[in-house]
Amino acid sequence: MKKISKKIIRNIKKRKIRKKIKGTSKHPRLSIFRSAKHISAQIIDDQRGITLTSVRDSELNFKKPQSKKITKTDIATKTGQLLAQKAKKKKISKVVFDRSGFKFHGRVKALANGARKQGLNF
Repeated sequence: MKKISKKIIRNIKKRKIRKKIKGTSKHPRLSIFRSAKHISAQIIDDQRGITLTSVRDSELNFKKPQSKKITKTDIATKTGQLLAQKAKKKKISKVVFDRSGFKFHGRVKALANGARKQGLNF
């Protein structure tokens, strides 16, 4: 019996999700990518095939204080807030959430909640 890798399983889930979710100009798609160290998100208009705005966690300039450790979940929350601010500047208020085959918990959920706090609806 052949073992299937986690990456292949995630890609199968991603394809199933993408069959149902389409981003329009009124409701673009918020797509997330999470790696072991970083997280990124972009807002995409699938009808025109363009990325409207994007954000990476490396865009955040964190000054690490000596007393408090900044976790990856905190960084994901700040990334979601920054994405929502960029979306507001482009007059985007409603999006369709695409988790890209990742489970909706941890950093993915933190990014979504950070975006919701800044007024992005999905």
